[in-house]
Amino acid sequence: MLLPAGFAAFVALSTAAPSLRRRSIDPTLEKRQSDAEPAYEAHVIEQPIDHFPQSKRYEPHLSTTFKQRYFFDSSYYNPGGPVFLYIGGETSGESRFSNLQTGIIQILMEATNGLGVILENRYYGESYPFNASTTDELRFLTTEQTIADNAYFRQHATFLGVNATLNGSETPWIMYGGSLAGAQTAFTLKTYNSLFAGGIGSSATTYATLEYPQWYDPIIKYGPSDCISRIVDIVDKIDQIIESGDEGALGALKDLFGLGALKNIGDFAQTISYPIGGPMFYPTNTWQELNWAPGRGSEDFYQFCSNVTNPSPPASVADIDTALSKYTNGELWAGLGGYVSYVKNTLLPLCESGDYGSTNEGCFGLSQNASYWSDTANSGDRSYLYTTCTEMGAFIGAPKHGPSLISRVLHAPYTQQWCKWAFIPGAHNRIPSSPNLQETNKYGGYNVQAPKLALIDGGVDVWVDLCYHSHISGKTRISSDLHPSYLIAGGGHHWDSTGIQNITAEPDYIREAHLWEIRTVKRWIEEWGGKAAY
Repeated sequence: MLLPAGFAAFVALSTAAPSLRRRSIDPTLEKRQSDAEPAYEAHVIEQPIDHFPQSKRYEPHLSTTFKQRYFFDSSYYNPGGPVFLYIGGETSGESRFSNLQTGIIQILMEATNGLGVILENRYYGESYPFNASTTDELRFLTTEQTIADNAYFRQHATFLGVNATLNGSETPWIMYGGSLAGAQTAFTLKTYNSLFAGGIGSSATTYATLEYPQWYDPIIKYGPSDCISRIVDIVDKIDQIIESGDEGALGALKDLFGLGALKNIGDFAQTISYPIGGPMFYPTNTWQELNWAPGRGSEDFYQFCSNVTNPSPPASVADIDTALSKYTNGELWAGLGGYVSYVKNTLLPLCESGDYGSTNEGCFGLSQNASYWSDTANSGDRSYLYTTCTEMGAFIGAPKHGPSLISRVLHAPYTQQWCKWAFIPGAHNRIPSSPNLQETNKYGGYNVQAPKLALIDGGVDVWVDLCYHSHISGKTRISSDLHPSYLIAGGGHHWDSTGIQNITAEPDYIREAHLWEIRTVKRWIEEWGGKAAY
């Protein structure tokens, strides 16, 4: 849920399988940030594994610490300036470097003579409390432990080479996080408000729900209309075949895509959904990976649509539009040839072994790959899935009613089954049968508020309906100095985090958002001045 462009974590389902991105609430990372230069030195803080020694939830308790990594940039810092704490979220600290170089933290540091620091979340990057991630060892991966890390870091962090003590009350600290980290920012401000001068939660997915079919709504509303209508019609026909129970028709459908080896109909539906955005995994970029800044996003989604809507395809492609007509009362499957062609030419070659799912190690047989789900090695994918299964939910799937961009066999039970396979009950911890959504929603859900917490969202973000400006919350949001809020019309998933080191050259809808953030932060800094204690 709380998931993206090009998310940082990748999962190889076998040694020959394609790299499948986890469906994350945090996009725009890997592609635009993995080559960030220069590298910042990694520092570590000894962070308590267990911040709540009185809570029965974490019995048996541990009094030990783990090494949590952080990175900082002091090139703009002048004595008396603020500290900007960027919450790393569900990725490594390194993949956030651009935020110090050209992104939102660089923008704010330059405007205020501040210092920027990236804090890598527990159980991500190299900040793991344990050498493995068994169910027992994951029991300290919770929202309340994570936000307690933020508070502890604020009070104990040191910055080598900076001639100032910056963890005292005289220094204003301002948080920033996007997506899941945006929610953690909001929850930190809600719980530890007196420690911080303010915080910005960008596309903060603060509302937890079991199912989240609304992920596809912005694509249906704002995607290319002819492409969307063709996909919706194709999906309707696919579901018609599935519902008919005609094994011959179903086999012909799967063979047409080159996926006859996939035994599970959910795995087939998931695989052909990848260009749009699969419910959990996807190997190419989607609507979520679009970005306003040149070179920072991906056009894969539009390339897929151009195949589906091609008015003059080769005859071999055009003929596919009628290949299944005999199963649907002679109706044309407009665009099916382009859809099939894209899957065969773009997706299937990513599976180097050519085994798409005929064995337990097949590339796309997610329901068959027992070895992947049972792997307890530390990985961001496993950490994110654990949080999804225990606290966040938001299992993406097809809507129960109305048009759909993916087959309706893809619903919460298809993805939630991986929770049971991945997290075998341990001696001290077992996952709930369904996510305990209250562990997220107790902080306020859609209506989360805290003094000096700013919430900024994108109007066409696939995750917006889990955020403060949700279209389905029934709320009209009016900003105030105490509770600032901002909706970027036409904006995607925390697009404000991207910068180009020249605000005046930005598109007006991004420029104005950045100027609003600068004004808001400067006001917080002024209000913090002279504060004696926290």
